[in-house]
Amino acid sequence: MAEIYKSFASDDVVAGDIQTISQPIWSETMNPYSASTSGIGFFTSSTQLSQSGDYYMNVYHRDPVTATNAQVQFALAYGHRQGSGSVGDANTVGNNANDTPSRAIYSQYRNMLLPPTDKVFTFGGVDSEEIIVLNVSRARFRQKVDPGNWELRIGSGSTAANWPTSYKSFIDASGAGENPTINEAGRVFGIYSGSGGVTASATQYGLFYPDQGVFVFHAGLLRAGGTTGCGIPFNSSSAVQARNHVSMSLRISGSSYFAARSEEKVTSTHYFVRITNKQFNFSNNPTFVTGSTGTLLHASMLRNPSVYITTIGMYDGNNRLVAVAKLSKPLLKSFNREALVKVKIDF
Repeated sequence: MAEIYKSFASDDVVAGDIQTISQPIWSETMNPYSASTSGIGFFTSSTQLSQSGDYYMNVYHRDPVTATNAQVQFALAYGHRQGSGSVGDANTVGNNANDTPSRAIYSQYRNMLLPPTDKVFTFGGVDSEEIIVLNVSRARFRQKVDPGNWELRIGSGSTAANWPTSYKSFIDASGAGENPTINEAGRVFGIYSGSGGVTASATQYGLFYPDQGVFVFHAGLLRAGGTTGCGIPFNSSSAVQARNHVSMSLRISGSSYFAARSEEKVTSTHYFVRITNKQFNFSNNPTFVTGSTGTLLHASMLRNPSVYITTIGMYDGNNRLVAVAKLSKPLLKSFNREALVKVKIDF
């Protein structure tokens, strides 16, 4: 009977180190103003606009209409505490503003990001009843967005032709030594205008939640014109389906620059699989033997069996397969050959 299992000894398992890995968030490199030449930029879908577009808009790295490999990078949504800027369900009696998409969005992110006692988002000590949310796809940022390692440009000015060169850059203040606040959603940094650094007196335009991959902006400040904001025409009137998040997507795609990196901690454990000369020289594969008595199919293997190891299975205490390690090429094993295989598991 061929040996099937072998237990690890205490010195066969070595706890590895913890590595911090930082890498670009987006599916492909997002170069400024490159969409016209490379097809890579920020695109939305007109199909989604007629479906879930009242609530949010997905932003892709390629045009989802023409590119089969277009992937969602982040989503944009507009929220208003009182439900303005959007229209409720047509079946709602009186078209009640309390049932609008913008109110649902504001409530969703308030419940997700703020402490239970907070009912309104506050930016630099100023309450705001309307917000613009940029939510990075979980598949893109994995564990967290790297603080101090992102910059978003939002086009400013009255016409789209101005946006590639007329914009405001936004960063968090971790690089300026700002200590984050901590709540149920994890760390919270302020978002300010700047590209290299910010000052203590700078206006806070938003809140950055790196552990959630969420950027929340003060919509009123982005609406402001001049040197204060970007002049985005957000409509906060009641009973108006403004879809302000679409206006936000146009400003981001117009400036075509959002650089960001993800950060995750990877823990490694090393398992040393020691195969002595007397172990694992036979196979349980039925083709290894012949007849009802289990005679070796090839007589030459009677005293000199030769098998090839291709896969190592890792089992728990109940003999349930939990991991599989594949060798790069078959490993010859016989009575006069031993092997040591190191299996590394990252988690």
